[in-house]
Amino acid sequence: MKQAKPIVVLGVIFFFVVLLIPTLLVVPFTEKTDGKLHENVKQTPKTEKLQKVTASPLDVSVYRTETKKVEKLPLEDYLVGVVAAEMPATFELEALKAQSLAARTYIVQTMMNGNSHLPQGADVTDTVEYQVYLNKDELRSRWNKDYDWKIKKIQEAVKDTQGQILTYKNKPINATFFSTSNGYTENSEAYWKNSIPYLKSVASPWDKKSPEFTNQKVMSVASFEQRLGVKLTNSGSVGEIVSRTPGQRVDYVKINGKELSGKDVREKLGLSSADFHWTKKGNEIIINTKGYGHGIGMSQYGANGMALEGKTYKDIVTHYYTGVAITPNDQFVAQLTAKR
Repeated sequence: MKQAKPIVVLGVIFFFVVLLIPTLLVVPFTEKTDGKLHENVKQTPKTEKLQKVTASPLDVSVYRTETKKVEKLPLEDYLVGVVAAEMPATFELEALKAQSLAARTYIVQTMMNGNSHLPQGADVTDTVEYQVYLNKDELRSRWNKDYDWKIKKIQEAVKDTQGQILTYKNKPINATFFSTSNGYTENSEAYWKNSIPYLKSVASPWDKKSPEFTNQKVMSVASFEQRLGVKLTNSGSVGEIVSRTPGQRVDYVKINGKELSGKDVREKLGLSSADFHWTKKGNEIIINTKGYGHGIGMSQYGANGMALEGKTYKDIVTHYYTGVAITPNDQFVAQLTAKR
């Protein structure tokens, strides 16, 4: 019985070897797709190259108002310069993405429509008439030591929305935007002539935290009368607000029998918003406003407020542009490229 012990031990060892062989054969292959090897594959240079932004075949020609020259550059590079100029880089990334999407949509739609009033060879100017644009040298001068992190953040926002635009019934929208609302955006027809179905008044309560939410302007009675072409009465009353728009801005106001639209008053007096009220104090008119900009489309401070609450850029754009879809821009870029 004592001599049988080695035989039993060998038998047990053989039994466990037989069990381990399949496991030893399988483990190296399962690690390739489940373990560290799989993670390492994601970091190879070949995979990183696939993640890079593909350059757009479409170029944008920007008329530079200072140099009086046309600057031609790829679409995505142009968008970096627009987003950087139009929205603070300190805003949340999702707000910057929403701005990128609106800016890309705006330029594609503008180029498809064309404009014969621009200097020859230009698609847009670099002013608020279209979209403000600054090149990298100008941004470096503006941002100084903060240039590297700010440009990287803007580039990330543009990259993350690359190839996307906003459409309504399969057509690029007029993706207008502005700084700060009075708590509501505005119907397009309340400020412009046409009623546009995706530019409707929506609530924007986040704007109350904007530094531009309230403003005040003081001017002389003489200047007020001259700019509006009116004559105030001796009663001390400035004027009566006749009606308001769906976005709670002044629709019409009557001053000593003369009726003016809120838009006209805003533009002629250079006010921040068409949501205003005023008082006369001695020889001065004190005008208080809510909001900054025309109020149509996406509020930039509202977008940032939504992002701070955890909303995505898709949530933001579909809130401010009623009934729109986020669509690949391939077919529209192909149409524009074919025309050139």
